[in-house]
Parts: sequence; C-alpha cells; structure tokens
Amino acid sequence: MSKVDQRLAAFRAAGRKALIPFITAGDPDLETTVELIRAFDRLGCGVCEIGIPYSDPIADGPVIQASYTRSLERGIRVDAIFDAIGSVAREIEMPVVVMVSYAIVHRIGIDKFLDRAIEAGIAGAIVPDLLIEDGDELQAAASAKDFSLIRLVTPTTPADRAAAIARASTGFVYCVSVTGITGERATIPAATLARIDELRRQTSVPICVGFGISAADQVADVGRTADGVIVGSALVRRLAEPGSRAETVERVAAFAGELVAGLDSVATGR
Repeated sequence: MSKVDQRLAAFRAAGRKALIPFITAGDPDLETTVELIRAFDRLGCGVCEIGIPYSDPIADGPVIQASYTRSLERGIRVDAIFDAIGSVAREIEMPVVVMVSYAIVHRIGIDKFLDRAIEAGIAGAIVPDLLIEDGDELQAAASAKDFSLIRLVTPTTPADRAAAIARASTGFVYCVSVTGITGERATIPAATLARIDELRRQTSVPICVGFGISAADQVADVGRTADGVIVGSALVRRLAEPGSRAETVERVAAFAGELVAGLDSVATGR
C-alpha cells in the first residue's frame, strides 16, 4: 500500500472525510509552499496536492493558469520543487502528491521521474493528460514502486470508460465535478453525486471530488457522499493576495481550516 492508500484507509476507518488542498509549487515562492504543506498537515488534511507548473496546463482555469505563470516566471524548475517537497515530506503524516503533465514525466523519463519523486517523499501523481490507453508503462512502473497513480473521471466520461479508469486508479479516483476548467462555482451539479455512486460500484478505492468547490458549505455537501474533497482555485486565489510570507501562510491556512471543519462536521454529524 502506498502512503496515500494508508492515509485514506485510516480516514475511512475513523469515519472522517479528507480535505485535499491544491497549491502551485513556487507560488509565490518555494519557501511558502513548504510552510503551507506543514500548515495543511497540522490542520489534519488528508492529502496535499502540489501542482508542478507547466506552460500549457490542462483543464486549469484562469486562477491556476496565472499561478503557474507566476511560478514559471520566477524560474521554478522540477528539481527545485522536488528538493523543496523533500525538505518537508518526511516530517509530516499527510502524504504529498503532484499534479504533473505527462510531457514533464516523459521528458525526464518514467523511471527517473518516479525514483526522483519517491526520493523526495512524494507518494503519488495525477497526470491529467495521460489517456488510460497510453498509461500502461507508467501504471506498471508506479505499481511496482507503491506509487499512487491517480486517475480522473469527468462528467462527460462514458460509463464504461469511467469504470475502466476507476479500476485502474490507485490512491483515489479524482472525480471531476463539473464540465470545463477549474475554478470556483456557486453550485455543484447533482449529477456529481450520481457519478460517485456509479464509481463506487467499480472500485473500493476512495472517491474524491474536485473542480469548482470553493466554500465550507460546498465541501460539507460533497463530503456527505465522497470520501474526500479537493479544493484548488479558492486556495490559489488567496496565494495571489498581497502580504508577507507569514501573512500569506496564515490567510491560506485559515481558509483551509474552515474547509476541514466543514468536512469534520459531516463526519461527526454536527
């Protein structure tokens, strides 16, 4: 079992739902990224997702695209991201996974990428531009190293294809709640809850929902059905607000704390 498997199994056994915060590596700097990883761990988040900036992001809305651009303009590179995550990953209980384009994995080389990621204490990866038909090599290599390869299912994914993706996913299944790009939305479609039920019939792997979730009440609503909730744009938007590093960490962590409390209220029935 990977560290993601172990963590989410422990949450499930305790009747808890997992908040999975997403932030971009190096925005506004890698020191802030490291401090926020520590803060998310202290808050009891289930998993932390770190975006590796890429010049042509897939399905990312304007908030995350701008965040990637800021990081790239500061010269943030993959090796530096791995070093930063490696400086904190083994100090914390919460596993860290990365959102990464397959173009980056391919450029580095599958085995080298996985070995470097594992050396840094990274427990898994979400590769949004890797089709299930093209993923056998990475899937086999990741499985051999107990490294979670988390797959995405979208609202437009046909039922038979969604079932295959769910069965192939390790760590958790990333259930995309809305059609289109990432970003904050006022409501979560009812069809998302039906999709979660469909996926549960295909896999015992936890189902975590992301895209468009931006407030504690939404987190609670989704958490009544899903095993975990992924929040990205609402956190990344707060990274862009002016302030010192300490103020930025406090601001983002305070919002994440509200989201954790929302999920905990579902788990405890408050």
